[in-house]
Amino acid sequence: MKTRFVTIILITLWGTAVAVTCRADGYAGVTSRKLLTTSTASNGQKISYLATDQPEVTALVVELPPGGETGWHLHTAPVYAYVLSGSLDVEMADGRSYVFRQGDAIVGVQNLAQNVRTVGNGPARLVVFSTGEQDRPNVVKVERPKRVLE
Repeated sequence: MKTRFVTIILITLWGTAVAVTCRADGYAGVTSRKLLTTSTASNGQKISYLATDQPEVTALVVELPPGGETGWHLHTAPVYAYVLSGSLDVEMADGRSYVFRQGDAIVGVQNLAQNVRTVGNGPARLVVFSTGEQDRPNVVKVERPKRVLE
């Protein structure tokens, strides 16, 4: 319950900050920089939202160590991220790969297996937001896809 309360507070503060920074014109000393506006995920997949009566937002700070990886997984809900530091290589089950670096905004791909690895000598840190559903996992571990094994 405490975790849910903290998450709600963080999302409320984040939403307030976004509202203020998006309307920076006319506010002394406030600046904003648009990171991304898109209707597709990083691989071109059309963005879709869950239809649910039990929505749940999750906010995370994820850190992968140097040479680290997530393992193969897929996202069952919309995922958005911002790379705080380091670089990541996202390998998709369809064989495509995408590199994201510090300062990049990411719109995650849904229901397509992927493995994320750090690139370079340092760790990678990112803030991740997922708009999912209560009692339903946003991330599901999967076996390494056959296409990648070939």
